[in-house]
Amino acid sequence: MFNRIHHVAIICTDYIVSKNFYVNILGLKIVQEVYRAERKSYKLDLSVNGLYQIELFSFENPPERPSRPEAAGLRHLAFEVDDVAVVAAELNTRGVITEDIRIDEYTGRQFTFFSDPDGLPLEIYQN
Repeated sequence: MFNRIHHVAIICTDYIVSKNFYVNILGLKIVQEVYRAERKSYKLDLSVNGLYQIELFSFENPPERPSRPEAAGLRHLAFEVDDVAVVAAELNTRGVITEDIRIDEYTGRQFTFFSDPDGLPLEIYQN
């Protein structure tokens, strides 16, 4: 029935800050950027390694959504990486604060969390 996840949509509070974060800090590639004047909204399509897509939206005055500690709904967005320690160190040099690296008790793989400019929990998870 389902083939794969097509995209993940994220609504940000400051488009310029979030665009910089996802493009220049995380290194995602821009597929397409449009401004929808009737909504006063940007929609930025970002490629995650050519496999997946993140849609970054801006809307005027979006309501806050609780995301921590364990609010109902989407818990976090995880990115697969080859080496969590290397990627975490690179994020740290770019001003992104990561949590301590942990080990998944079920898979034995390393992972850690950080946040986007709006506090959305993001994870890097060892391949």
